[in-house]
Amino acid sequence: MKDTYQVIVVGGGFAGVAAARELGRKGVNVLLIDSNNYHQFQPLLYQVATSQIGVSAIARPLRSVFRRLKTVKVLTAKVESVDAAQRSVTTADGQTLRAGILVLAVGAVPNFFNTPGAEELAFPLYSVTDATRLGAGLTRLLDQADGNPDSHVDVVVVGGGPTGVETAGAMAENVKYVVGKYFSPELAARCRVHLVDMVPSVLNMFSPKSQQYATEHLKKVGVQLHMGVGVTEVRPDGVTLADGSSVPGQIVVWAGGLKAGGIIAGSGLTQGRGGRVDVHPDLTAPDVDGVYVLGDAANITDSTGAKLPQLGSVAQQAGKWAARNILADLNGGSRTPFRYVDKGYMAMVGRGAAVAELGRKRIQLQGIFAFLSWLLVHLALLSGLQQKIRALFSWLNGYLLHSPAQVVVSGPAENERPGQAPPGA
Repeated sequence: MKDTYQVIVVGGGFAGVAAARELGRKGVNVLLIDSNNYHQFQPLLYQVATSQIGVSAIARPLRSVFRRLKTVKVLTAKVESVDAAQRSVTTADGQTLRAGILVLAVGAVPNFFNTPGAEELAFPLYSVTDATRLGAGLTRLLDQADGNPDSHVDVVVVGGGPTGVETAGAMAENVKYVVGKYFSPELAARCRVHLVDMVPSVLNMFSPKSQQYATEHLKKVGVQLHMGVGVTEVRPDGVTLADGSSVPGQIVVWAGGLKAGGIIAGSGLTQGRGGRVDVHPDLTAPDVDGVYVLGDAANITDSTGAKLPQLGSVAQQAGKWAARNILADLNGGSRTPFRYVDKGYMAMVGRGAAVAELGRKRIQLQGIFAFLSWLLVHLALLSGLQQKIRALFSWLNGYLLHSPAQVVVSGPAENERPGQAPPGA
């Protein structure tokens, strides 16, 4: 393998895949590097963890994504370090690869905010590995509790944003619809799901009407809300809150935020909020030439200077826009500032229940219409026909028949412990 390329893209997430695909369609020689050989659809990781869909519905082999683009090569390797000034990357096996233009779309890692015990004991939810570990841990916990009539099953979800709300809602509905059916009604009565956040309401980025709907539905399905108080410690048996109280939990799910990973920290690029790079309006990194930073590794602003959220739609659009600017670089043209098309926000709260605020005008939907919109949008965004079919079948099977995807647990319980960080580029 040669060590110099027109473009190297580090990271096979939304932004990296979008950039590489656009460049490949124009015949640009691209090397895409990721430690995984698949592209994962992150918005549905919580459904893998709660057995609503299988891994094959959200993970698509990267070589399948680019099979018709002959100028895009995929390298499965862990990137140990990046030298932004030299536009080079060094992999775990010692290869140093250089590019005329370097695109860093390396994603992020969970931000535990230095909370004692969180990194060691809480389950993050940012990768397929995280989701399968959490699903196996939940299944093993239920198996153990089913044989002990005096035990309780408590799960604490930390973070009231979309990921936390969707995870807590899915878990509570599993207790309501699945545990009683596949285990016993008695065990279902001994299961509790808690949602904790330091802000006073769930879905802080949504309107008060959407927040109220989500709050009411979460309570309806049995989620116990602990809002307006932060977590100060994660323990093996639960969490301690800032007011001195505690919430029991054999499993703690951390959905409390993200930060840039170590690759960005060691790249020589200036870091801003969350350890991310404050990119220029054209998505290039400051202080260096020929480097773009995208997705969860970047702080991206819109045309007004307002910071854009860490959403898959932002990453995907930024990847396509960066590709256009890279083509301009290669052909002697001029870059243009990124213009984001705001499609709004969505969050699933449960079966037949969701909130959606669509477009810049934030057209608000709640309930079944938001739920159907959520299904259609996510089905359209999934990568690959096989993945779409598998997700659709799983949703029909789960939402209509209450029959979840099956989780098989094998091997020692140590395999299910949370990792220090999710696998990344």
